[in-house]
Formats: sequence, structure tokens, C-alpha cells
Amino acid sequence: MHHDNGGLADTQQEHWQRTYGAHPGMYGQEPSAPAVHAAEIFHVCGAKDVLELGAGHGRDALHFAREGFTVQATDFSATGLEQLKNAAQSLGLAEHVTTAVHDVREPLPLPDASTDAVYAHMLLCMALSTQEIHALVRDVRRVLRPGGVFIYTVRHTGDAHYGTGIPHGDDIYEHGGFAVHFFPRHLVDSLADGWTLNEVHAFEEGELPRRLWRVAQTRL
Repeated sequence: MHHDNGGLADTQQEHWQRTYGAHPGMYGQEPSAPAVHAAEIFHVCGAKDVLELGAGHGRDALHFAREGFTVQATDFSATGLEQLKNAAQSLGLAEHVTTAVHDVREPLPLPDASTDAVYAHMLLCMALSTQEIHALVRDVRRVLRPGGVFIYTVRHTGDAHYGTGIPHGDDIYEHGGFAVHFFPRHLVDSLADGWTLNEVHAFEEGELPRRLWRVAQTRL
């Protein structure tokens, strides 16, 4: 997506709102495999609080809360976050989870060096331009404390959907109403400039299957 095509991200926000409304808890209640792994890493690093970007209806945020972390969950879908708040309340985890509606094209709503860990499952590979992704990762670095860990997952250019569907430029392709920015490896490396890049792990998830990277990097 180029900056003169910002309407795509707005359309995606509306699409996700409708989708969460029509399919409550659409991803189920079990945490994703990357979230389970991330929680283990965050424990090893001594993290106490986690910022999740693109939390959706909260299956991963709830896992972090069950693991004892204080979680701030953000998403641009108020509908998804309302489902997360209700689930946290019913599970007795409300005191461990706060939510905030936030569009990652805007600065993160946290002070500098204020969180131990940041997690984002398939958020960076949504309808964001390369420039917007770089700006977001710079802001993630800003809010992390020194030594803080950022773990994210993205679909990459080895995925079967890459190069198919409706093209929007900048390696973004749309399928079934969902737009994905497929990551080439050099983008991962460039986002780690000024960080310690700990891991780029290839894995598969869901139908097709989707091919992703799980990336872990540490703020210097």
C-alpha cells in the first residue's frame, strides 16, 4: 500500500469490525503457538508487562495474563477488544488486562521505555506500507525498556498467496477481503537495524497452509 492509497487500511478496519461482529471469538480460545513460545521467552527475560499489538478478540492476550503478565492489548477493532474484555472478566483476569483501541499507523499510546515486551501476531503484515511498518517498529523500540524483547510474526513471500489475488503494490495482496503485506527477508533484516536480531523462525499455520516467520529481537 502506498501512502496515496491510505483508504485500503481504513477499509480493512471496517472489514475487521464486521468480521469480529459476525464471528465472535473467530480464532477460538486456545492461544496461538507463537504466543505460547513468546510467553516462555518473556519469562526467561524477566518481563513483567506485555504490550500486544493487534490483539483482536484476545486469545493470546488472555494467555499472557494467565501466565502472570500484566497485559495492555491494543487493536483497531473496538468489537474485538470488547470480546476480549468480556472474556477477561469471565475468566477472572480483568485486573491483569487493559485494552485500548489504537491504529498502529499512529504513535503508540505509551511513554518512552515503559514496557518490558511487545508482541504482535500477524499485525505487521496487514495493510501497512513498508514506510508505516518501519515507523511502527521504531515506535516499538521507543516504548520498550533497554533489553526489552519484541516478538512478531508475519506471512512472507514464500506463502502460496503471495503474488496472487488483488494487488495493491508494496507486496500487498488481497484475498477474500483481507489484505496482507508479504514480507521479503530483507525487510525483516532492515527492521532489526539497531536491535539484536535473536531469531527468524519459519513455521506454518492454518489452512493453505499460511507460511510465516516468527521474529524475535531485543532493544539495545
